[in-house]
Amino acid sequence: MDDLTEKIRRRYDRVSALYDLLEKPMEVMALREWRLAVMQELKGKVLEVGVGTGKNIEYYPDELDITAIDFSEKMLEKAKKKAQKLNKKVHLIHMDVQAMNFPDHSFDTIFTTCVFCSVPDPIKGLKEMKRVCKPGGKIIMIEHVRSEKKVLGLIMDVLNPLVVNVYGANINRRTVENVYKTGFSKVEVTNLYGDIVKKIVVYA
Repeated sequence: MDDLTEKIRRRYDRVSALYDLLEKPMEVMALREWRLAVMQELKGKVLEVGVGTGKNIEYYPDELDITAIDFSEKMLEKAKKKAQKLNKKVHLIHMDVQAMNFPDHSFDTIFTTCVFCSVPDPIKGLKEMKRVCKPGGKIIMIEHVRSEKKVLGLIMDVLNPLVVNVYGANINRRTVENVYKTGFSKVEVTNLYGDIVKKIVVYA
């Protein structure tokens, strides 16, 4: 890992013990509903990028072959405990989305939920997802992004350095723009919460 990735990884190791508690308000408001909706679209061989503490694991369809990765060992430890407790079959691997050890065209469906705010080089991570997704496959992303509303966007820009230093996540990422910069052309974007939380579906 490069220095920046290692720095962000350590921040997620540090917050892993409190992560579920910190995320609980968003989970109760809407995130659980969005997670469930994503699960209904999973098909074939599946990759979850940024499994974190394993919040999606309880919703995994039992019939699918699912691999899940994360670059934080501490977060991954929590995900493993959840998988064992829920008796869910999932291949949990310590791996960085920016440099995945999978062959080209390995997965039918790839999904993320609130992950690309934390990837140090989002373009590199998106290119890797593009590489390992099968032709005709699908990438589904639930991501929070920078608001394009003038005042709110400015506030997010001002607060971003503080949030990154404490938590590791960027609150002003332009993930939709990054998807297009990666070279994807067939993209569907749906606003889930104002213009801050979006569902981004990419067809490989």
